[in-house]
Amino acid sequence: MGLPKTKRLPTHRERDASGKLIYRPTYAVWEVTLRCDQCCHFCGTRAGHARSDELDTAEAVDVIRQLSEMGCREVALHGGEAYLRADWLELVRAVRQHGMDCTMVTGGKTMTREQARQAAEAGMTAVSVSIDGLEPTHDALRGVRGSWASATAALTYLHEAGVKIGCNTQVNRRNFRELPSLVEALAAWPLYGWQVQLMVPMGRAADAESLWLQPYDMLELMPTLGRTRRRADELGIVLWPGDNVGYFGTFEHLLRHDRSRSGHSGGCGGGILAIGIEAHGDVKGCSAMGSEGFSGGNVRRASLQSIWDEAPELKFSREFRLDDLWGFCRTCYYAEVCKGGCPWTAATLTGRRGNNPYCHHRALELLAIGKRERLVQTERAEGKIRDTAQFELILEDAPEDWVAGLPDQNPSSMHGVTNPLQRG
Repeated sequence: MGLPKTKRLPTHRERDASGKLIYRPTYAVWEVTLRCDQCCHFCGTRAGHARSDELDTAEAVDVIRQLSEMGCREVALHGGEAYLRADWLELVRAVRQHGMDCTMVTGGKTMTREQARQAAEAGMTAVSVSIDGLEPTHDALRGVRGSWASATAALTYLHEAGVKIGCNTQVNRRNFRELPSLVEALAAWPLYGWQVQLMVPMGRAADAESLWLQPYDMLELMPTLGRTRRRADELGIVLWPGDNVGYFGTFEHLLRHDRSRSGHSGGCGGGILAIGIEAHGDVKGCSAMGSEGFSGGNVRRASLQSIWDEAPELKFSREFRLDDLWGFCRTCYYAEVCKGGCPWTAATLTGRRGNNPYCHHRALELLAIGKRERLVQTERAEGKIRDTAQFELILEDAPEDWVAGLPDQNPSSMHGVTNPLQRG
């Protein structure tokens, strides 16, 4: 295995032209319902039945008004399954009437050609359909036979209706080796983009031990993503990693050089550029985050603006301090700019923000001293919405046979790729 010698990337913070950091939620991810027509094993919310206290149409339209007044540019409707809300088209129209883009993420299980046409007529800007592996894997992960066929049909229906289409994939231990094959399958559609994000063991995913990624899996996953990115470029598919993927390992520049202003991860954007809203009105910095410790208030009791401005749960990324980090992340060279990576991932795996073991750089640093980290569950999740299990993070000797079987960690070995970490 050719393990590259890494040259440190510079760390800095991006500011606007005036030198002032201005915080407003330009991107809102809104879980409009927990009702769902699938039973995905990786679902972090345990979606299925609608909440009894979900926002009604009038309340939802008022949230849309508030988002617009705060300077939001895009509202992404999520679920559950967003189109199972009876008023989903009314919400789409309201978002567009307030001058914002309206996008949606869907599993597409029961989406019809007529619904796709209605979405286009309502002004839907774009829809990302979840594709979580090749057909057998996708159907197994989604818990519904025929889910792949329905999802790919939804892509076709939406494209025919004139809606921009993309894809997203929850990456886990069962499907990550299929990514190079999956990109070939996705080339059948004119996608505006394909987002990949790591599955985190929250909600139903906390019960799916066979799907959990181990921290040391980053040493196989990241080269796999690197190869997939190269092939995606050749196929004209824009692949971008979600905010919990990567972190300053040898593939960071390859994955992000044209996906961020800096060419590398800048830490969590929750509460900085993004806002998350739950179906019953709780507000967070990011919709993926758990409820406990991340919800800053509810729109039924306070305005969105006041929650955004005042709730400490939405301000921790803005007011980041190095002392917020602990464990490996506290001593990391990239600590100041990375900020410990995804706080949702860290809190789910270790019980609190500030020490994220799903990090390629971290796995490389440990490998260099013959070590790796392994997660062991010590307490199961309770079975509630967005609940988490408890884990112990074990540092162990890296088995020699495992090390010998690792893929090359050097992106320069891939055709046409220059590794900026090795320059000079």
